[in-house]
Amino acid sequence: MNKYEIIIYWSDEDQAFVADVPELPGCMAHGNTYESALENIKEAMDLWIKTAIDFNDPVPAPKGRRLAFA
Repeated sequence: MNKYEIIIYWSDEDQAFVADVPELPGCMAHGNTYESALENIKEAMDLWIKTAIDFNDPVPAPKGRRLAFA
């Protein structure tokens, strides 16, 4: 299981919940519900990491803490 921070928020523009993993640049997903956005981002994270490994790109270690408070 990946231990990256996941941020999920509602987007009025997209009319969907958006999930973002700040430690994995460009790793985002969405869903009609909070739960579906969470499931979709888990799949996106796995694909992001697998693709990075396939291309010998670095995979950042999870920081295991909140990146910043808003």
